[in-house]
Amino acid sequence: MDFTEDYLDTCSAVGLAARKGATKCLQRLLKQGRSIDIRDNRGWMPIHEAAFHDSSECLRLLIQTSDSPSYIKSETFEGWTALHLAAKGGSVKSAKILLKAGADPNQMTHQKTAALFVAVENGHVDVVKLLLSHGANVNGFHSWSGWTALHQASFKEYTEIMKLLLENEADKECQDDFGITPLFIAAQYGRVGSLRILASEGATINCQAKDKATPLFIASQEGYDQCVELLLSKGANPNLCCNEEAWQLPIHAAAQMGKSKVLDLLIPVTDRICERADDKVSPVYSAVYGGYKDCLEMLLKEGYSPDAQPCSFFECSSPMSMAFQAQNFGMVPVLLKYGATLTESHLQYCLKYEKFSLFRYFLNKGCPLPSEGHFPEFLQCAIQAQQKYKEWLPYLLLAGFNPLNLLCKSWVCSSTDDILNFTLEFTNWKILSPAVEQTLSSHAESSSWVPPKYFASLPSLAHLCRLEIRSHLKSECLRSGFYIYQLLLPDCLHHFLLYNETLRRYGVPELLDNQECMQTVDSSSEDTAST
Repeated sequence: MDFTEDYLDTCSAVGLAARKGATKCLQRLLKQGRSIDIRDNRGWMPIHEAAFHDSSECLRLLIQTSDSPSYIKSETFEGWTALHLAAKGGSVKSAKILLKAGADPNQMTHQKTAALFVAVENGHVDVVKLLLSHGANVNGFHSWSGWTALHQASFKEYTEIMKLLLENEADKECQDDFGITPLFIAAQYGRVGSLRILASEGATINCQAKDKATPLFIASQEGYDQCVELLLSKGANPNLCCNEEAWQLPIHAAAQMGKSKVLDLLIPVTDRICERADDKVSPVYSAVYGGYKDCLEMLLKEGYSPDAQPCSFFECSSPMSMAFQAQNFGMVPVLLKYGATLTESHLQYCLKYEKFSLFRYFLNKGCPLPSEGHFPEFLQCAIQAQQKYKEWLPYLLLAGFNPLNLLCKSWVCSSTDDILNFTLEFTNWKILSPAVEQTLSSHAESSSWVPPKYFASLPSLAHLCRLEIRSHLKSECLRSGFYIYQLLLPDCLHHFLLYNETLRRYGVPELLDNQECMQTVDSSSEDTAST
């Protein structure tokens, strides 16, 4: 049975007359001996109809006709009395009649809701005044949420009702089931009017819910800048920890949720210890995690470090690492713009997420090449990215990475002929370590690998000279074709040192210079952001 929808065919003639306020019709029906306690599908009796529709004369008639004192307290199937329904409909006259006849202003529905809460919820000021004057409990709880009438008035931003409740000694510090006060509710839902009243009445500005969140934190998270400004002016503490699981401030919430106006208010008043202490978290992490470039740039412009301290909570060594782990690649150019330090793990991330334009750009920006300590993780990602080797491997080898590091069993066995042969092009293939020789020999026996015929011969003198010259150049020099072209050599030798003929042989596209790499990074970031 639906206890909320009104089915006319279930309503008695007496109930319909009471609903319409048809006093004469009701008198006639009552003289005929018609019943006043027949229920419809919702459990409503005629007294409920009269109260809700403010049919005050009909209501008097029904009360006078009843010979039972309990009739006035009759409940619907959901436990609503006539007084509850009068409060819901804003029926002041009916509410007066009911209270005078002995209705209990504190009688509860099955959901433990009193008439006062119902009147507040629906914004009926006059009914609220009436109920309070008849002893309604101003601090009674609504069991569904633990809210009081003041919570509800704050949520609805019924400022006149709020003042009325406070004048009648409503507890401005009352808490719901989650430890949330009416002032917290005002901040959470951006009710500036409610917030201003409660703050002026001395409600606690720095109250904390059970999860340690404060009004300033929740207003920052939701982006209610007017509430944030008001709270700060009333003494809200922007440096009060607001999370029971991890150290977090309002500035973190604003940065993570992309609330730039709020962030602008919080940056000047937040203690910078949050970006320095080992047990704290820089809001730069929050902006990167949320993926909001404008908030990230605001923080970096104000002097927050693009490197920050390692963040154990997110298991990130730096904001740059978080950008990859959260796959918010649009943050990378912003971090680079403000001087983020590149580490060898960043090349690994580029391969893992197939961000090859970033891989090339990082190499050109001096990102350290994979070292022995990080090589196992790098190798695993490199193997995963083998199918697109032309987009990253040539740049890695030309930057001075030792190809012999790649010629291990896992790389060799997973490589196609082209990849394996391309890697060997950057070596003296006639003087390899015994371990590499054994690996290649075993692979040749167990696969269909066909090396170029010239691998069976000694490398040309030109190739050996190329290896020797490149071995004397630092990695910083090898990363840039521009540096090679500055050497006092003929153009043909410049091309030779840059392996141009090898790249053409393997169908590798023309290498991008540093500026082109950056343009590719920017366009890639925009695509990621729009996605």
